[in-house]
Amino acid sequence: MNPKVTIIIPFYNCRYVDQAISSALNQTYSHIEIIVVDDGSTDFTEKIDPFKDKIRYLRKENGGTATALNMGIEEAAGEYIAWLSSDDYFLTDKLSKQMSFMLSHQAEVSFTNYDCVDKKNRVLSAINGKRFLNANEVRKDFLNGNPINGCTVLIKKDVFTEIGSFNPFFRYTHDYEMWFRLIVKGYNIHYLDEVLTKFRQHEASGTRHYQAEMQKEITIIEGSYRHLLMNLIKQSKR
Repeated sequence: MNPKVTIIIPFYNCRYVDQAISSALNQTYSHIEIIVVDDGSTDFTEKIDPFKDKIRYLRKENGGTATALNMGIEEAAGEYIAWLSSDDYFLTDKLSKQMSFMLSHQAEVSFTNYDCVDKKNRVLSAINGKRFLNANEVRKDFLNGNPINGCTVLIKKDVFTEIGSFNPFFRYTHDYEMWFRLIVKGYNIHYLDEVLTKFRQHEASGTRHYQAEMQKEITIIEGSYRHLLMNLIKQSKR
């Protein structure tokens, strides 16, 4: 049997959560579980009700996306973890294609490209992420910023046992810190050159409202990791 994949959907007052859940349920890869972690929502919780017999629903006090992801990972029965934001959605063959890619490459971590869509699912920009030929190119690109959309990532659960969970201190950029941590710990992050996720841009998105806070966190993360990454790249050239 194919390895089990746990799809974790952190949810906080998001009107699009039903679309996210539907896209997870509609995966052609059948060996999955879906965990929705309600991070203390007060709105749109009724959108989850029709799905509760098909998912695992967990509720906690509000603590941010990192804490919701960590709860989901701790509860996950899958060998692999996929993260899906409640305002985004997967294409139906997302897990089938990405799991096939990972197994054939013996990859522990991978990510893909994505389209940006609006609130009506209309494509605003196609193939929105950078494209890479190999994991070395991915590693080097972290000297320029974060090239990875977190909701395109698929990762073996054992990796979190090795390097730890998402850091809640970074409320808006916990993913950036995690990818840096993976790289400096010696993990290769493989890139699959396909669009398998739709990333929604809308007026309530956190990336629009918390730019100043995000930049402060990015400064801390890059100050902690960039010199380690530069040393790693220099050593690989010897």
